[in-house]
Amino acid sequence: MPYKEKPIEKLFYPIGEVAQMFEVNASLIRFWENEFSILKPKKNKKGNRLFTQQDVKNIKLIYQLLKEEGYTIAGAKKVLKEGKIITQKAVSTTNTNKGSELKFISKELKKVKQALLDLKQKL
Repeated sequence: MPYKEKPIEKLFYPIGEVAQMFEVNASLIRFWENEFSILKPKKNKKGNRLFTQQDVKNIKLIYQLLKEEGYTIAGAKKVLKEGKIITQKAVSTTNTNKGSELKFISKELKKVKQALLDLKQKL
């Protein structure tokens, strides 16, 4: 059986690397850390921030809400607090959770459809 080398996964990422991953400034990551309670990077003796893989996933979620979907900071906080965002982890859970997630998506799509119909009538 040949030896297969596993890809190396870091335990901690410095803020510079995290900023490069998302093509943003490190100052924006620090700002998000202050705004969103789900970001809790560790700090070494020098005070440098060290982000775990979970922190990076949370930053990806924040980035998605703010930069890709256009939420305001307050809106993104509300979405995260209410847990209305569907993460990759939620999608890959058991079948019972998939059913409830699909029901949630269906309800949200119906709300969007109704909002669009209402908007069309106003025009």
